[in-house]
Amino acid sequence: MTQISNDIEFRKAIDSLDFTKQRALAGLLVKNVLELCDDKRITHVVETAINTDASDAELAAALNEARTTTLDCHTRCGAEGDWKAQAGYFVARAATAAVTPKSQSKGGGPAWQAAMSCRMARTSMLIDAENTGTSNESEQQYQILSDYLKS
Repeated sequence: MTQISNDIEFRKAIDSLDFTKQRALAGLLVKNVLELCDDKRITHVVETAINTDASDAELAAALNEARTTTLDCHTRCGAEGDWKAQAGYFVARAATAAVTPKSQSKGGGPAWQAAMSCRMARTSMLIDAENTGTSNESEQQYQILSDYLKS
């Protein structure tokens, strides 16, 4: 496969993966932004998502942990628009997408949903830093997917 270089190719490549591989890819995408979330529970969720041999029970426990963390992170955001806390919330949402069962998965599947939440997390950090630059999270995701497809 050629190098992924835009969202059209990215989405098409994701759609070609089976659900278990999408889940593992979603975990890898979340791992790339893990430093934006101070809540260590997400690390376990990501490890479970990446594990293609994870049992249904392990995935269910990880989903519960991710949902709880998402709610906790959302509460921390507050009304003042704490962008760092908002970034953590989006990382938790991405992790939740990664371990959500196929029957409950939203449009685009777990990898696409995780990718969009990861991009929002990175954007939140740019706002917090009052950085006028652009995030290269999309390009990093293209590289992660390209590497994943090569392996």
